[in-house]
Amino acid sequence: MLPTAVDDVIARMADQGYVTDRGLAVAVLLSLELGRPLFLEGEAGVGKTEVAKVLASITGGRLIRLQCYEGLDMNHALYEWDYARQMLAIRLIEARGSGSEASVADIMSREFLTPRPLLAAVEEAAAGLHPVLLIDELDRADEEFEAFLLEVLSDFQVTIPEVGTIKADTPPVVVVTSNRTREIHDALKRRCIYHWLDYPTVERELQILRLKQPDVDERLGRQLALAMADMRSFDLFKPPGVAETLDWSAALKVLGARTLTPDIVDETLGVVLKYREDLEEVRRIGVDSLIHQ
Repeated sequence: MLPTAVDDVIARMADQGYVTDRGLAVAVLLSLELGRPLFLEGEAGVGKTEVAKVLASITGGRLIRLQCYEGLDMNHALYEWDYARQMLAIRLIEARGSGSEASVADIMSREFLTPRPLLAAVEEAAAGLHPVLLIDELDRADEEFEAFLLEVLSDFQVTIPEVGTIKADTPPVVVVTSNRTREIHDALKRRCIYHWLDYPTVERELQILRLKQPDVDERLGRQLALAMADMRSFDLFKPPGVAETLDWSAALKVLGARTLTPDIVDETLGVVLKYREDLEEVRRIGVDSLIHQ
């Protein structure tokens, strides 16, 4: 059963280990109730992809993921013909004896299609299976693919010339994410429920730590959340996300650290920051500035 109220969304997501604020919960509820794609934009590492995984757990549908990249085309996103099976079918027909020839209908049916994420989501939705389609990092794909995707998301139907039109009367749950490395066209955004997912506040990040790593010391958890908030305010090439907070906490547990000290921060910065320039910038500012007692 799908959540029917904002507080229900917050509680159901918390049950799946995702701490959300009311703004995101409202966007999720509207997406589910209106049957509109949920468009999540924000910096890398703020939990956009995780929202789709949590929704799949809540709805009980299969998570179907389309990872976008430069050069992604229709064949890799929609469907491909299984040429090996088609060739085998032709040979089997020819082996029946003289006069047997393969027709278009013999080798261009649904049986010989390999569904990719978009077709799989439409077919499962048409069958009443309620999948969750994650279109991840759309900003990495080319604008031509974005235009093609617009058509699919408008009608939730796929037309295959040799097979016919496959349409989902009830659309799948769709989550589109973008790290905003380029702007997504307004035409696609207008069809979605939009939400900007920001870095969590100190208190919410502490909630996430408690939920994901309940054995973390309360004092250390607050020190980590405050230190991460500090680093995100610096002029870094790639500010750390929530995933890095959890990694840092796990690393400190391995090292047996129960509180942050300048030495332990300096030794473990590579868990949190992934660029040499960012490491140098934090050390230039001073790791002491990250210590909150």
